[in-house]
Amino acid sequence: MTQSSGRPSPAETITRAIIDRLEAGVRPWVRPWRSCAAQGRPLRANGEPYRGMNTFWLWLAAEQCGYRSRYWMTYRQAQSLGGQVRAGEQSQFAIFYKAYSKKVDSYERPGELVDEQRRVMRSYAVFNADQIDTLPGDFYPEALSLVPPGDRLGPRAERFVDRLPARLRCGGDRAYYDLRADVITMPPVEQFDTRAAWAATIAHEAGHWTGHPARLARSFGKRFGDQAYAFEELVALSGQSAPPATLQ
Repeated sequence: MTQSSGRPSPAETITRAIIDRLEAGVRPWVRPWRSCAAQGRPLRANGEPYRGMNTFWLWLAAEQCGYRSRYWMTYRQAQSLGGQVRAGEQSQFAIFYKAYSKKVDSYERPGELVDEQRRVMRSYAVFNADQIDTLPGDFYPEALSLVPPGDRLGPRAERFVDRLPARLRCGGDRAYYDLRADVITMPPVEQFDTRAAWAATIAHEAGHWTGHPARLARSFGKRFGDQAYAFEELVALSGQSAPPATLQ
């Protein structure tokens, strides 16, 4: 049921997410890094596991956003633990049911009012520990390194990355360009098989970065499969091939 504000209810959001996953296509290029998304049930700040629909929903959110930590907490809980949610981070919701009673006509004794117990779904905002700085170390998973010892970028590829004017943000388990924030987000280099694969992925997202309205002003498309989306991916794939082909 849609809320009175016009925004979808938590139940509608979860249902839509399930449908979107079933309908989603796959990007036409192979992801060159290892997934390190959170494993195990999502946990509250006190270590208690979430239950019911929250388990599925926060699993899905962690996978989509690339969060590695299992811990989710409110803004105030983060502050109480010495943490600070980074500016611009988007919250997810967790749901709970609030019980209340309502006077209704009795089925057994018409004309008599009785208390009927009911439950209503409510939600509150939570953040993953990966979105929060300066929490105690136990809230963050251990660092993982897949890059072989001694693996190095060639000098030209290193200069390409160092001089790229795009804003880069490192963290999570997804590589993507955020058009609204005009920021490229990358998984840590340690999650890639090689530093060359890391640089090629940056180049792919930099291809998307060039389409910003302040630069080439391309149409990014609305969903996988439409013409503008396909063209945008071709542009990014062309950018992705540049470091291996020309920057050795």
